[in-house]
Formats: sequence, C-alpha cells, structure tokens
Amino acid sequence: MAEISMRNEAEEVRHSVGLRSIAADLSSDQRAFKNVSWGKAMMWIFLLSDTFVFSCFLISYMTARMSTTVPWPNPSEVFSLEVGGTTFPLLLIAIMTFVLISSSGTMAMAVNFAYRRKRTTTAVLMLVTAALGATFVGMQAFEWTKLIHEGVRPWENPWGAAQFGSSFFMITGFHGTHVTFGVIFLIAIARKVWRGDYETGRRGFFTSRKGNYESVEIMGLYWHFVDLVWVFIFAFFYLW
Repeated sequence: MAEISMRNEAEEVRHSVGLRSIAADLSSDQRAFKNVSWGKAMMWIFLLSDTFVFSCFLISYMTARMSTTVPWPNPSEVFSLEVGGTTFPLLLIAIMTFVLISSSGTMAMAVNFAYRRKRTTTAVLMLVTAALGATFVGMQAFEWTKLIHEGVRPWENPWGAAQFGSSFFMITGFHGTHVTFGVIFLIAIARKVWRGDYETGRRGFFTSRKGNYESVEIMGLYWHFVDLVWVFIFAFFYLW
C-alpha cells in the first residue's frame, strides 16, 4: 500500500509539473505550435469561429426557404439587370463574383512577393486587391439600392415570401462588412510595406509591435476566407 501511495504521489507531481510547464510556455509569448506564430494561429481560430457564424446564417436561410408556404422569389428575375433594353439574369452578380475571385489571385501573388522581399510589387498587388474589394462593395451597394427602390425590405418584398428580404440583407450585409474591413486593413498593411516598415522595424499604429512580412500572409488568409464564403453565398442564395 505504501508503494502504491508513493507511485500515486509521484504521478501527481509529474502531472502538476507538466501543467505548469505548459502554462508557462503559453504565457511566455512563444510560438503556439513551434512552427506557427501566434498571429497566424489566432487568425485561424477567428476564421473557424466565423465559419460557424456564416454556416448558421446559410442554414437559417435554407430552413426559412424550405419551410415557407409562400412562393420564393426567382433569383434570376430578382437579380436581373437591364442593359440597352435587354434583361440579363444575374449579370451583376456574375461580375461581382468575377471581381472578388480575381482579388484572390492578386492577394496570393502579393503574399508570394512579400516573402521574396519585393516591397513595391507587394504593396501594389495589395492595393489592387483592395481596389477590387472596394469595387465589389460598390456593386453590392448598387444591388442593395436597386432592390430597396423596387420595394424589398427586411420584413417584406413584392415578389413573395417576406423572409427573402431579411435573409438577403442579413447574409450579404454581413459578408459585405467583412469585405469592407478587409479593404481597410489591406490599405493599412500595404502602406506599411510601401514605407519599408518591415525592413526597418518601425512600429505600427495599430499596436506597438514592429511586425514582419508574415502580416501579409495573415491578411491573405482572411481575404481568401472572405472570397470562399462568397462562393457559398453565390451558390446557395443566387443559384438555388
């Protein structure tokens, strides 16, 4: 019995020492998984939580659409655009999707040039990405204005089920907010790259940390996530 008690005590000591060492590592601002920085790990955690939010929105939309007894508006008619007297279904949405997907390409190139220390090229590509994102938001604002002018509200719409308006404004508005914040941070980081802050170790204006070119990659993770979410919104909301 004495030997068993001594073994148990030894195991408890090893367990407590192990927990203390883990807590010490996590609180000492070291890399979370040795090869992954805190910034990148926290961005992945944020994107995971945001995935749950967008998933809940899309599941709620599908539930509302399948459960309503009132006819659901036809997206090809609601989101059509008249050009030169000819009506094109989903024309504006197709252009918006092309613009946002193209911005993923420029963002990927920006990350590539950032790790090659091509400062000017990186900054230009990030600004191009921001311009494409701002164009997307501008077209989304045009789409909102058009539908509001036609009588769509969060509580009603002239083409059928009232849930259409609330689902549309909630999902596209939440995504548009993400794109808007992304554009702001793209411009901020591009400015730091352009000035050479990551070479000189100049401290930033958001935090007191000096930062490095990994910030471009972290921004890229966020931007690619925003683009990927739009693919699901496009498929579920506009094509279904």
